[in-house]
Amino acid sequence: MTSSILNHLIFLYGEAPGKQTYEKVQQLLAAYQPQLPEPETAVFSEQDTVLITYGDQVQSAGEAPLQTLAKFCAEKINGRIQTIHLLPFYPYSSDDGFSVIDYQAVDPALGSWDDVAAFRSNFQLMFDAVINHISAESEWFQRFLQDDPAYEDFFVTVDPTADLSAVFRPRALPLLTPFETKSGTRHLWTTFSDDQIDLNYANPEVLLAVL
Repeated sequence: MTSSILNHLIFLYGEAPGKQTYEKVQQLLAAYQPQLPEPETAVFSEQDTVLITYGDQVQSAGEAPLQTLAKFCAEKINGRIQTIHLLPFYPYSSDDGFSVIDYQAVDPALGSWDDVAAFRSNFQLMFDAVINHISAESEWFQRFLQDDPAYEDFFVTVDPTADLSAVFRPRALPLLTPFETKSGTRHLWTTFSDDQIDLNYANPEVLLAVL
């Protein structure tokens, strides 16, 4: 698997940057030690049943919604469903959770990381990563607006006079959104909405931050 990751990174970023990024990816893997399944086992079949739900689908007064949902699932569907796919449970600013403010936090209105972990007693878990864009209220984007050099290339800046007529997407909102930064107006690629700023994966630092 490691040689495959290296080859992909070289393909994306070129020989030297790809190798440098690979070394940093290795450091992340060593630091976090994710338990990755073997590719041939990480599949679904007709034998699997998955519940897809928001964290607040089931509620009880005086209890965090994720706690209520975990109890409901354990009591009512344990043994019938193997996997629970929790839709975005992070702090967010729009789009029913899909405009993520902080990837490393749980929305306190839903509960905590301990509440998420409680599902693991009975179910496998899936999450939406939502890593194609991030909220305009996120720290990353706010630092970009302040011209923080560390976040200069985290987003896709486009000349507003560029011909984008060949870009097709099922959205009525403008593709580019102007934002006032410390150094002036910049037009950014916003595929979904002006609150969901596309991340620039041409910059390997974005990939590493997301990992």
